[in-house]
Amino acid sequence: MNLSFKTKYSFGVGALGKDLVYAFVATYLMMFFTDEVGISSVFVGGLFFVSRFWDAINDPIMGTIADRTHTKFGRYRPYFTIFPVLMAIVGVLLFWNPTGLSTNQKIIYVAVTYIAYGMLYTILTMPHMAVLPAVTQDNDTRNQVIAMGAGFCALSFTIASTFTTQMVDFFGGSYIPLMAIYGVLGVIAFWGLFATSKERYLQPVEKRPIMHDLKKLFKHKQLYPIMLVWCLASMGYGLMFASSVYYVMYYLARPDLIALYMGIVSIGALVSMVVLMPIVLKIFKTGQKALIVTQGLTFICYGIAFFFGKNLIVLYVTSFLATAIGAMSNALVNVLVNDTIDFIQLEEGVSLNGTISAIKGFAQKCGTTVVNSGILALLAASGYIAGAIGQQPESTLIT
Repeated sequence: MNLSFKTKYSFGVGALGKDLVYAFVATYLMMFFTDEVGISSVFVGGLFFVSRFWDAINDPIMGTIADRTHTKFGRYRPYFTIFPVLMAIVGVLLFWNPTGLSTNQKIIYVAVTYIAYGMLYTILTMPHMAVLPAVTQDNDTRNQVIAMGAGFCALSFTIASTFTTQMVDFFGGSYIPLMAIYGVLGVIAFWGLFATSKERYLQPVEKRPIMHDLKKLFKHKQLYPIMLVWCLASMGYGLMFASSVYYVMYYLARPDLIALYMGIVSIGALVSMVVLMPIVLKIFKTGQKALIVTQGLTFICYGIAFFFGKNLIVLYVTSFLATAIGAMSNALVNVLVNDTIDFIQLEEGVSLNGTISAIKGFAQKCGTTVVNSGILALLAASGYIAGAIGQQPESTLIT
């Protein structure tokens, strides 16, 4: 069934709402925790690791709960009502610097808010992925929706990564007003998606143990490589943004170039999602082939940047090309999510949209955690000094 433009647009705007928050957190939260709140990079890295361990438990459970949800509004759409509001509130609290607290109290505060953020992000992103196969079974329509959502995702990263420093300065150095704006936009976006989508293609809800769903899924070993791809794609996408601010601020010692460099990277991602991804899908037909080719080319671009990146022109050009080619990976994996949902429904006769989407979300978070925790662990081991622009030890710069 073809979807109206309004419904397709709502899926895209829904991506804009959650991805503005995600991009803001992914790009600036590490530095906020270490440089402003004053939490050690060792603890922050440990926090990211522990929170992902908790996700290993709650993500699949959340997915199976959603698969068993039964309301007059549908199975996945009800999650687009109250939870975006809670996400907006927790997002604001995440960027509050509790200056009046002791170090231990700050650690507890940071841990609670970050883990709460991760759980709410799961509750929103899981049904956002799960609802599309329930709305339409047409692959071309799904790919159009994914491409549109990917474009809004790239736009989110462009806004959050490029203009954050200027907007934070505008708000007197505080991240809170900006996060509040992003949170409100997220609420509006998800409410719009709730109003325009309708679930049509789902198997009836059955009473069965949660582990029964997981057994049905994990007995298909051919899905394991796909799950690994979900993780690796997130690692590559997260590395583009998580390391960029540190690289420009400390390796180049040019904090004045952060906005410019992040703008180049973000525009490259926007071109990747909006312009190149539909072309690549048309050429290679499947998400698997598209991923293999684009990631190979991305590796070559970053190799050039690694050896010749001290030249700013070379750095800018190769960074743009790398993100223009590679950023679509985070959207191409959503094509694999829909394929997996269809495969399980065909093979097992059950709708595990939520469970599969939650596992994809968990794999994505694992990839992000490996990147964030890895960066922080390397910085801690190399003697990184928070805020010391131009005074970092050589070991840190090499890292």
